[in-house]
Amino acid sequence: MNAIEIMVDEHVNIRRMLAVLRNFSYELMNNPDTDVSDVPKMIDFVRQYADKHHHGKEEDLLFNRMEENLGSAAQKLVRHGMLVEHDLGRLHIKLLEEAVEDFKAGNDEARLDIIGNAIAYTQLLDRHISKEDDMVYPFAWNHFDKDMIHKINEESNQFEAIAAQEGTQNYYLRLVENLEKKYRK
Repeated sequence: MNAIEIMVDEHVNIRRMLAVLRNFSYELMNNPDTDVSDVPKMIDFVRQYADKHHHGKEEDLLFNRMEENLGSAAQKLVRHGMLVEHDLGRLHIKLLEEAVEDFKAGNDEARLDIIGNAIAYTQLLDRHISKEDDMVYPFAWNHFDKDMIHKINEESNQFEAIAAQEGTQNYYLRLVENLEKKYRK
């Protein structure tokens, strides 16, 4: 499997968690007694699977090579688009985590911040994924030479082999599956 196919498949899994976050937010909006104890699990998925695992590959294996090899258009796309959106997503998750702690400490108004940051994150990432799937990945794959594509695929497969040994994919796919069962609309 090539690196792009793997990353597109990971986008499917990330979107599954985005749906969980949205469904949880809807439940919290309608029921002030909603238990927030699953939110740290959702945050863990985002930080470990979406950010460290998936965005790590993008940033370390793909985006840097786009900047180095594909000219100023790729540099602008990566620096002022993709990386900015990765950082904005990290901010929303940090603020979500803080809001959960405030809510647990008795600040009922923090429910607004939980919902606001969860929804902002889901909307940001959904649009971000669409851009990558529809524009960024095809741009890179159509402009890289065969040697670069081979190198990225090889490094991606090595990355995936390590993640498989650590159980990353299995753990987080089970987590999202369990949360999907709990937060269905």
